[in-house]
Amino acid sequence: MSAKSQLRIIVTVLLIVGFGMTAFKHFGLGFPLTPGMKETVWTAEARISFQAAGEPVKVSMSLPQGTDTLLVVDQGAAGRGFGFHIEKDGPGRTGVWQARAPVGNHSLYYRARIYRGNGTPPAHAPGDPEIPQAPIFTEDQADAADTILAEAHTFSADPEGMAIRLAQALGSDAPSPAATALFPDEPTSREEVAMIVRLLHAAGIPAHQLRGIALDEDGSNSGLQTMFEVWTGEQWVAINPATAEVGLPELFLPFQRGEEAIFEVEGAFGSKIQFSAIADEISSRRGALAASKASGSLLVDFSIFSLPVESQKTFATLLLIPIGALVVVVLRNLVGLQTSGTFMPILIALVFVQTELIPGLTLFLVVVSIGLFIRGYLTSLNLLLVPRIAAVLIVVISLYIFLSVVGFKLGFTTALSVTFFPMIIISWTIERMSVLAEEEGMKDVLIQGGGSLLTAVLAYLVMTNRYVSYWAFEFPELLLVVLAIILVIGQYTGYRLSELRRFEPLARDK
Repeated sequence: MSAKSQLRIIVTVLLIVGFGMTAFKHFGLGFPLTPGMKETVWTAEARISFQAAGEPVKVSMSLPQGTDTLLVVDQGAAGRGFGFHIEKDGPGRTGVWQARAPVGNHSLYYRARIYRGNGTPPAHAPGDPEIPQAPIFTEDQADAADTILAEAHTFSADPEGMAIRLAQALGSDAPSPAATALFPDEPTSREEVAMIVRLLHAAGIPAHQLRGIALDEDGSNSGLQTMFEVWTGEQWVAINPATAEVGLPELFLPFQRGEEAIFEVEGAFGSKIQFSAIADEISSRRGALAASKASGSLLVDFSIFSLPVESQKTFATLLLIPIGALVVVVLRNLVGLQTSGTFMPILIALVFVQTELIPGLTLFLVVVSIGLFIRGYLTSLNLLLVPRIAAVLIVVISLYIFLSVVGFKLGFTTALSVTFFPMIIISWTIERMSVLAEEEGMKDVLIQGGGSLLTAVLAYLVMTNRYVSYWAFEFPELLLVVLAIILVIGQYTGYRLSELRRFEPLARDK
């Protein structure tokens, strides 16, 4: 296989992997492609209040379950004088508070952070559910139930359709006499759902209640709401009894499935539960990161985001170096701009990143000019290479100290942000320019020095671009795309833009 064919395969793989991982993080994990995007998250809270009389108290509450569109993270509980733990209860989980002998009024709190995105499917018991036992109706209810079931059976073809017909029959604004006969008084929504579940059980169809809270964009909610789920023979399907719509609403957060109470208090009296939710706007990137960590995504667990914050700051700068390298490659190989060294402009651009462009450029020119003068004097002393570079480094550090003190006294703090890394870069730049002046003359020093500064300025502008720096850090896999572009440019052997003027007379003669 030829080198060109190998390169094409490598470039294709790099592009597929780079863009593929980026697309997965955006569409699969919810990472935004642009900085500054916001999304709504909710803090859901349950408050259980009761009165205790010195007896041992145990409080149990069904905890919220994630859905396909909601992810529950950052859960916590509070209650003075009570211990708290979580018990696995089949497919769901239960929060338990306990105290030995509490007295008086008490309030227990459970709070969870709710993110919208790719959550976890609703939890159910494994395997197919058992056929439910037929419920017992009163004599009057039995006739009405038979009538409603017969009508629902006639106008349906499967368990899902039958459940929809029952929801329509019992939730109608003008219920039939049979539907009215099922309830001695005006039913609540929960009583209607309980009756629908009983009717489905009478037809031999597995079904159960589903209770939770409906979140809203403005953070309001209507308290605990009741839906029901029916087994279709292949999966559980949620149905809204009020509208007979199939499917779990996007912002419905389930707390409890089944006929059991959503909370129980043993050893106390006067208990009640209240639900509330507060909406908040946070960075979409922060939300996607928290949700990905909570769901255990390997792409996030084994990434820069798993490192300490200080290390992440370091890599945020290092990830900009390949972007600067791409700028250098384009300017040298496609434009034909001469620079002092291949990647020296990148290092100079890093100096500008730390000091800002205009102050950094001014500081760079002052230090390099003085450094070149000192370097010329050291050359007359016939020093060897390594001692000469070390001497230049000491001179550069001394210059920075002097400029930092003077600048601070005058109210300029630019030089204070300079670290040891730029000092070494500038020291080596001074040495390279001095050697170039001795070998090629000052003209080449000005050409290459000016080209290096221009390249460094352009690299700085690209590296500090809001979108570029965001993509480099949030989607480091895009560096594979940068690598692919550099490899493609590496095989370019055509004319450079700077050579157009050089060959202009030939074109004019034609």
